Amino acid sequence: MQKILIVEDDMVIANVLKQHLQKWNYEVKTVSDFKNVMECFLEFDPHMVLMDISLPFFNGYHWCTEIRKRSQIPVIFLSAASDNMNIVMAISMGGDDFIAKPFDLTVVTAKIQAWMRRTYTFQNQIHVLERQGVVLNIGSAELSYQNKKIELTKNDFKIMQILMEYAPNVVPREEIMKRLWESDEFIDDNTLTVNITRLRKKLEENGIDDFIRTRKGIGYYIP
Repeated sequence: MQKILIVEDDMVIANVLKQHLQKWNYEVKTVSDFKNVMECFLEFDPHMVLMDISLPFFNGYHWCTEIRKRSQIPVIFLSAASDNMNIVMAISMGGDDFIAKPFDLTVVTAKIQAWMRRTYTFQNQIHVLERQGVVLNIGSAELSYQNKKIELTKNDFKIMQILMEYAPNVVPREEIMKRLWESDEFIDDNTLTVNITRLRKKLEENGIDDFIRTRKGIGYYIP
């Protein structure tokens, strides 16, 4: 599970972000001791940091500089001080992106997902995903079970990859649709249901029963 560290002085905003991102299956930690941000960073070892500029003791620029001495993970600044000078400063001090307050949670989520994909997709050395004896080869896009290869369509493969990467956590329908069609445009919700139904039938025909499960009103998961 990908981890996000939130360095935000306003605990209302920090908790709103935390609760929202947890729904998207991120592991989230908020900093409470602003004298020891780096200790928290090193202990949690996050994949990304959301950083406010105005903080007690030292500002976000200072902590971003400290993080850059040890890590190149994405750092996204969040701040109400969204004038050009602060944006330029944030990027110059090692930040990767800047989101102005007040912000829309959907925009924050989209930026996080984009930076996660950009940063970790090509670094990921996992070429094979396995769950309950079902093996998905990422490189060849092949699925196998009990030494038998199962032919997958492009959408079959993407669905299997998403669910196996997140297993055993539930993946929201919206996240699957966004990654499946790689578009922010409206996709008929029934289209995903049809794809899942076809994939389940294909798995059952090859002896893989009850592999993809539904969490009603939320999404799908592989236990």
